[in-house]
Amino acid sequence: MKNPAAEATVVLLKEHGLTLASAESCTGGLVAKLVTDISGSSEVFSGGVVSYSNEVKIKLLGVSPDTLSSYGAVSEDTAREMALGARLAVGSDIAVSTTGIAGPTGGTSEKPVGTVCFGVASSLGVRTYTKHFGEELSRNGIRTKAAEFALFLAAEECERAVG
Repeated sequence: MKNPAAEATVVLLKEHGLTLASAESCTGGLVAKLVTDISGSSEVFSGGVVSYSNEVKIKLLGVSPDTLSSYGAVSEDTAREMALGARLAVGSDIAVSTTGIAGPTGGTSEKPVGTVCFGVASSLGVRTYTKHFGEELSRNGIRTKAAEFALFLAAEECERAVG
């Protein structure tokens, strides 16, 4: 079953001749999966990095160890560096990143289960967001909502980049 957010994003990217990359932690490759479920996505999806561990965030995406120690993996600062790193590593026009706590364990009072930070990078710079999807959603529900929001950000960035 095709995801409507992924379909819309792929259509926009094709219309504007732009490419997308992903850097994913808590979504575990779901953004890439949703996009590549769409026929013809190979024209616009450059690739992605599933950076579940901090070591991979550092080695493959160029996230600073200082950022991770100062702000943690679940932070807008880390999401920013992940998105930038993916865009540079893959050579795409737009890159999105996800890093968060899908649960059901791992949450804290400061960063409860359902907290996800996002980054979106393009030639216009990098923007970051934090969303709280709530603990009442399942792990899969949080991951799905996070992947869909990342796709929304990619589509929005596509419109900004050309308009």
